[in-house]
Amino acid sequence: MNDHFIKIVTVLTAEAVLFPCKSQQKESGRPPQPNIILIVSDDMGWRDLGCYGNPIHETPNIDKLAGESVRFTNAYAAAPVSTPTRASMQTGKYPARLHMTVWSEYATGTEPGEIPDRQKLIPGVSFPDLPLEEHTIAELLKSKNYNTIHIGKWHLGESMFYPENQGYDVNIGGGSWGCPANFFYPYTGVFGKSSVRYIPGLSRSGIDDGSYFKDRKGEYLTDRLTDEAIRIMKDAVRTDAPFFLNMCYYAVHTPIEAPDSLVKYYKDKISNSNQKSNATYAAMVHKVDENVGRILKAVHDLGVSNHTIIIFTSDNGGFINKYEGMKVADNSPLRSGKGSLYEGGIRVPLIIKFPGVSPRGAISDTPVITNDFYTTLSEAAGIDTDTLKTDGISILPIIQNPKAESDREYLYWHYPHYYTTTTPVSAIRYKEWKLLKYYEDNSIELYNLKDDMSEKINLAKENPELTEKLLNKLAEWLQETKASSPSPNSGYKK
Repeated sequence: MNDHFIKIVTVLTAEAVLFPCKSQQKESGRPPQPNIILIVSDDMGWRDLGCYGNPIHETPNIDKLAGESVRFTNAYAAAPVSTPTRASMQTGKYPARLHMTVWSEYATGTEPGEIPDRQKLIPGVSFPDLPLEEHTIAELLKSKNYNTIHIGKWHLGESMFYPENQGYDVNIGGGSWGCPANFFYPYTGVFGKSSVRYIPGLSRSGIDDGSYFKDRKGEYLTDRLTDEAIRIMKDAVRTDAPFFLNMCYYAVHTPIEAPDSLVKYYKDKISNSNQKSNATYAAMVHKVDENVGRILKAVHDLGVSNHTIIIFTSDNGGFINKYEGMKVADNSPLRSGKGSLYEGGIRVPLIIKFPGVSPRGAISDTPVITNDFYTTLSEAAGIDTDTLKTDGISILPIIQNPKAESDREYLYWHYPHYYTTTTPVSAIRYKEWKLLKYYEDNSIELYNLKDDMSEKINLAKENPELTEKLLNKLAEWLQETKASSPSPNSGYKK
């Protein structure tokens, strides 16, 4: 894509295409900046939505959104687990550069994920907190007079690193933990062996009607977070400023819980089909879709649909382990799931609606990654992106023309840790090729994703020159980002 085309898109974005309705203009005669809603579902796999081919999950609202948007088939999370991907969303940088490559509790040691004497390698060092020195997307947008709102999961550090200290005017539900103790009110309790958890900000139960002590039995967290988001959006549109809503649902992360009636509905549906699915997980996906629909309706009812950017995505691939004896997600035909650098762990749904820019119902096969949101949204808000020090690119040209390709040649991942689905590993994607390097035994795997999206056939030996080229590029990137690597474990016992 040449520079001339990118410049044209930038000019159109800043001056005309974003806001075709003159009645939306302010008294100054200048068009308003776009509102931005970034919706992130936790642990939602690439194939969990109807519009991505799931035969059981019913997601009519997100499917409808996809029909009004650009749907990406090769969208990637920056990491196979939550915290590093969310750090990348906030900063536009690769997790390796941030030295945030594993989830916060694991990094602090409060949620052990390793058995030291049974692992060959000592994992790389990972920071649990997003440094305050980083300039987040919220801080950047505030420089353009945005109201900034965070709702739901944060997972980027302890209290001094909460959203309120990272550029957000409002934080409801964002704390240090990666998941709630449970999904039903009051959302508090013991998670795991010893961690006592709660959801910050949800004690504000009576702010709407003054009844702080009303019965909320059965209230579901996904519903409640949407209630809060709609209330705050109503307040935001009463101001002269645009708003940025970072809407991060805790669903569909564990604990796998959903309303009984909906679980029964999916149990009956699954029993009458030839599919093997987790009914409770299906119900959780259903509730996410239902609440995305509520947000979309609120945007319409508030009269801001034609100048509100809406993005829907996930922070990593679906969780394929068992919960209470039953497998949770099924990412097939993609290989593996959360924690892994195979496609099932990092390829995610991505839908972007950009009024006046994105064509309706379009599909893009161009590879994009979480890092790109920062630069893309900055450009959409009229911020000069030339001076931004990020690892992402603006994908506005692709949003406008989904058939367009990017000049970027490589995407990178680095996960120097253990998970139930992987040992320490790094990966690089180049065109249709993807290479993985495992650190325990220095094994190399090379796949052609165009012909083999399930990553079954290792072609490294058949393509020695390409393998060497990608290994060298990966090594250069790891050195350039000063990535923390795993090291031999002297205490290892077979």
